[in-house]
Amino acid sequence: MTRPPRARNVKVLATLGPASSAPEVIRALFEAGADAFRINMSHGTPEARAALIQAVRALEAETGRPMTILADLQGPKIRIGRFAGGRVELAAGARFRLDSDPQPGSAERVHLPHADVLAALGPGHRLLLDDGRIVLRVSGVAPGAVLTEVLTGGALSDQKGLNLPDTLVPAATLTAKDRADLAQAIELGVDWLALSFVQRAEDVAEARKLIAGRAALMAKIEKPAALADIERILELADAIMVARGDLGVELPPELVPGAQKRLVALALAAGKPVVVATQMLESMVSAPTPTRAEVSDVANAIFDGVDAVMLSAESAVGAFPVAAVAMMDSIAREVERDPAWQPQMAFASAPPEPTTADAMCAAADTISDVVGARAIVCFTRSGSTARRIARERTGIPILVLTPIGATARRLGLTWGVHAVQTRDVASFEEMVGKAKRMALRHRVAEAGDRLVLVAGFPFGVPGSTNLVHVARLSGDELERHKP
Repeated sequence: MTRPPRARNVKVLATLGPASSAPEVIRALFEAGADAFRINMSHGTPEARAALIQAVRALEAETGRPMTILADLQGPKIRIGRFAGGRVELAAGARFRLDSDPQPGSAERVHLPHADVLAALGPGHRLLLDDGRIVLRVSGVAPGAVLTEVLTGGALSDQKGLNLPDTLVPAATLTAKDRADLAQAIELGVDWLALSFVQRAEDVAEARKLIAGRAALMAKIEKPAALADIERILELADAIMVARGDLGVELPPELVPGAQKRLVALALAAGKPVVVATQMLESMVSAPTPTRAEVSDVANAIFDGVDAVMLSAESAVGAFPVAAVAMMDSIAREVERDPAWQPQMAFASAPPEPTTADAMCAAADTISDVVGARAIVCFTRSGSTARRIARERTGIPILVLTPIGATARRLGLTWGVHAVQTRDVASFEEMVGKAKRMALRHRVAEAGDRLVLVAGFPFGVPGSTNLVHVARLSGDELERHKP
């Protein structure tokens, strides 16, 4: 049976993992409200990740709905070496050295097996170990070593992660593992690739060359250096993710909410999807309900106009993966029913650029409001027209009809869009007829409702959005096309 759009505009992106790898659980996540699925390439074997992708594609074939898959690349993980006793205690004010010596460490020193990091560090730079629990400050540099002062001490054990909020590391964002994972993900037909630890626009450009148009590219913003170069990064990326995990380690935590709002606003202005991620319903990893603060966090992101909210450990390894998705779905529905939500969306929408396509999409939004249209029906091949309409943050469903399966799948992270793969049209009459049939079939309109149609003429030519038309569904059409 044809499925209608979800009763909300924001999308839910659920991470798959040990708690959600079985096909029946993936189906349950979809039924509970998951619109897209994330596969964390940091974990699992290539065979296990391939099985997850195949399970999602099987669900797609079963339900007839395009399924969006995002593969999240690990990126360059910086870790210290091992200690002779497995762990040490660092006292505030003590001296501590990081160096190129591979011998087990002590309370005075440890191996840092990243020559490029050692070379990039300078006096005054902060080093954050173990998710920021240990804070060091560089007091001096020597060949193959840096000397630091312990600002915040504590227990430090083997191979803990290292964050460098003050250092621009010249290392490549794509590691050898990332390149192998990217090749596998492309071969298996994922729709999006997320690039971790982006520092500058050149990192995105390198990934784009490797992807070569075979998937869309999302830049994860989790380093202060990326915030400084965000305009250029947004130009090259297809979407961004506000990855608050590492961003919250490298930035003072009180700065993260402001950074999130700025990133969301910039993405909306650019007409590109933006995902907010990390710890959104973290307590549901082990509890059946979230905290009130977590609910407010999700709601505030939706009020800001984000395209998607993401679950990480909650759905990947948590005890209540389906309940977490259902809760995210419930929060989103309630926010979008709130009287304050639609005025906030009008505030969040971006002004059109001086192009014919933007003018048509802005006009479609205005016309739909004036005539009281029930839905906007968009014909597109590349998906750009759909994204332009979504940027208007209109309050009615956006039914997107495309002959390209990859386009329908990639639009699974775009606000308000219900994408359907269907044959292309060749004439104006065929366009109007198909729009009416599909609106009825997907239950976005009924007899007497108006539809606003957006397309490009000549039909089938990408990038030619130049047509807006208002159509009305008659009672006869409803009888002919009952589901």
